[in-house]
Amino acid sequence: MRFLYLGALLVSLGGLALLDRQFRLAFWADARRAALTVGIGVVGFLAWDVTGLLLGIFARGDSPHMTGLLLAPELPVEEAFFLALLCYTALLAWRWFDQSARQREAGRRALANEPDQADQADQP
Repeated sequence: MRFLYLGALLVSLGGLALLDRQFRLAFWADARRAALTVGIGVVGFLAWDVTGLLLGIFARGDSPHMTGLLLAPELPVEEAFFLALLCYTALLAWRWFDQSARQREAGRRALANEPDQADQADQP
């Protein structure tokens, strides 16, 4: 029971990796840039969490589904995996929307450059 939340996070990260692999969105397109993007996001959010903890804004709740392992006082290890999931999801969504927009634009340009069917019928 103690590893349920961490396990769910790992399964979710694995599912994102499968989507990434199939559509070559992030790590399978450019692993270095994807790792930097996710890593910088996780570090930034962890700094935010630590600041919130130090200011007394955030507090760790107790749950029987968490491991009890801490990265720092009041900062559970699951938080790092959750933040990785958050950043990876955002990166995949951004890349998918970006690729979709490029494909739509390429389709529009191809249609604009295609001669009309009526024009082709008039030519011998």
